[in-house]
Parts: sequence; structure tokens; C-alpha cells
Amino acid sequence: MPLRASQRSASVLAPDIPWESVDAETVPLAFTSLGLHPQLMSGLVDLGFEGTRPVQGAVVPHALANRDVVACAETGTGKTLAFALPILQNLLSEQPAYGDPLRESYTRALILAPTRELVVQIEDTLVGLTYHTPVSTAPVYGGTPMDPQERALRAGVDIVVATPGRLMDHMRHGVPDFVRLQVLVLDEADRMMDMGFWPDVQRIISTLPPDRQTLLFSATMPDEILRLAREVQRQPQYLQVGANRGAARTIRHSMQTVDRGEKADWLARFVKRDADGPTLIFVRTKIGADRVARHLQAKGVRAAALHADRSQQERLSAVEGFRSGTHPVLVATDIAARGLDIEGIAHVVNFEVPDTPEAYVHRVGRTGRAGATGHAITLVAPDEQRAWRALEERVGFRLQ
Repeated sequence: MPLRASQRSASVLAPDIPWESVDAETVPLAFTSLGLHPQLMSGLVDLGFEGTRPVQGAVVPHALANRDVVACAETGTGKTLAFALPILQNLLSEQPAYGDPLRESYTRALILAPTRELVVQIEDTLVGLTYHTPVSTAPVYGGTPMDPQERALRAGVDIVVATPGRLMDHMRHGVPDFVRLQVLVLDEADRMMDMGFWPDVQRIISTLPPDRQTLLFSATMPDEILRLAREVQRQPQYLQVGANRGAARTIRHSMQTVDRGEKADWLARFVKRDADGPTLIFVRTKIGADRVARHLQAKGVRAAALHADRSQQERLSAVEGFRSGTHPVLVATDIAARGLDIEGIAHVVNFEVPDTPEAYVHRVGRTGRAGATGHAITLVAPDEQRAWRALEERVGFRLQ
């Protein structure tokens, strides 16, 4: 039963805020037209980037002018470059000349993200962009030893990318020195709130210099996030990129009525017979993820499970195996709904009906990225029909 997303009006966002609407079909700008530092341009060329995506074209000019920004943009729209480019450009433009051995070492930018997977992916992008520059970066997240992270924080690396929980662990030991911080980025702010990190985020912000630049990115804009923006930002530019709170228009949505006890078998048949590319399956619980992955493996499907009870090495192995095609199926809990950024995911399958519209949008946003097409399937048992209809109404889907 195919579905398509209906358009939502901008009034869904707080009407008392001057949102600037950015068309998701905006013509790309060549990065060469932005006046970026030659060393930064070399990194962009190495990574294969040529033109901006809408969120980048909207955010970068404001951020380069040292304005605070609140950007509401659906998942998979290229937000990492939207904040990475202005941070790096401004660092490389500092005087005295960047890289001067007499220059003081202190952390200039802090990027907070909800999951270690997202931290790793942001760090990977930064490493590529900074390859030809003297800019230093460090990822800070749980599941790995604290000592190397502590050494990096004490050394004053230029950019720190961190999960709030692990950064708070270091802050309790008095390690990070953000007294001269220039830029704070809150990436996937609504997800950090959903995962219970909001108190840590607020405590971290309370220790930072008040005259910094703050860039906030979120796929949805709950009132609590907007309240924080008003409290910690200085006359920010509010940007709404594309349709508010919706899944990407490149995603085809469908549902399949399947009895609960038949869902795992349906999945095995679908992956073997109908799937035409990597398939990401979301389940509600960690036990469920392991159970579905084992069932698929027993049916001859190369699948792996990803959830919070896996060790960091097991999680990295699962993600890299999925990325490389070693196992074309990944069964995950919502821990991966925001942190997983892998090109070419053909299908996202909701094993159960998601609890909230936000969860649905975040999950299916793993496919249909960077302009590619994708397919989102929700398996709906007879006793889930009411929940599906409620979700359909709240997300704004209509039967074709």
C-alpha cells in the first residue's frame, strides 16, 4: 500500500518566530564561489564535494558572518558540512597565521551530537576536510578508554566532537578547558533531548563563554529546544529547510499487513527475493534486534544487530560490515536512527509501528539521502492498525 507525504505548512513551526523558508530544490552553489580557504577547498575536492546542498547554501553565509543559527532540516540533508565549513574557514582565517608554532593551543569549537556513531561520522568528515590544514580534532564518546581523550582535551585540540554524557564525565574531572571557546554546535538537538541528554547539554552550555557563536540543528523543533535557543543564542537566524517535520520527498512509503508471528519470515523472504540493496531494519528493543538478526541468519541472510548492549568494537564492526556490504542487512534499535549515515541504503523497514511521528521520520531518513531514492516499509500487525492510522494522520501521509 504505497503512501506519499502530504505537504505541511510552515505554521507548524512556532508562528511567533521569523522563520526563513529555504526551498529543498534550491539550485546548488559551487563551493568555489564561497571564497573558502585554499586548504579547505583541497579537502572538499578530495572528498568529492562540488556544490552546496540547500541547508549548506542557507547556513554557511550566516555562519561565516558569525551569526547564530537555528536550522530545522530533515535528516540526510548535509548538515555536517553546513557547520563544518564555516568553523574551519573562520579558524583558518584567524591571525596570527594559523599553524604558527607560537600560536596558543586551546579548543575553539565544540560539537555535541547524540550518539557515538554520529560523533565518529562527523569526525571522519572533519579529518577529510582538514587533511591539508594544521587544524586538530578529537572525538569524545563512551565505550572507549578515557585517557587518550583526556590527553587530547588537555592539549587543547582545535575542535572537539563529543557526546554529552562522555563529555560530562571528563568535565567532572575538570579536564576540558573551554574558557576561550568560539563556536558551539548542537547537532540533532531533538534527538539529544529524546535520549535524555538535555540536562547534560544545559550543564555543558552553562560553563561556556557567553560571547560564543551557537549553531543549532534539528529535524524537529519541540518547544523546549526553541526555549533553549532563545536563552543561549543572540538574535539567531531561523532557517526552515524543506518541509517541516517531514521525511525526504525522495522516499517511497508503504505498509504491509503481517501477523506478528510472521514478520520475521516475511522479512527473510523480502530480503532474499525483493530487496534491491542494503536494508536497515528497526526494532523496538535490544532483545528484539538480536532475535530478528538470528532468525534472518538462520534463513541464510547475512545480517548483524546494532544496539546499546553491544561493545564499541561490535558496534563498529556491525556498521562497517553493513557499509562495506559484508552483511547487507542491519537490524538496529533507535540508537542508529540518527547516528547512521551510510550512502545507498535502499530500504528501511519498521518491524513494528513507531511510537511517534518523530521516530518514524528519523528512522526512514536513513534512506533517500543526498537526492537518492529510497523505500520505507512498515510491517503492521492487525492489532497495530489503530496505531498505524494515528501515525499516518500525525505524520501527514495520504493514500495515493
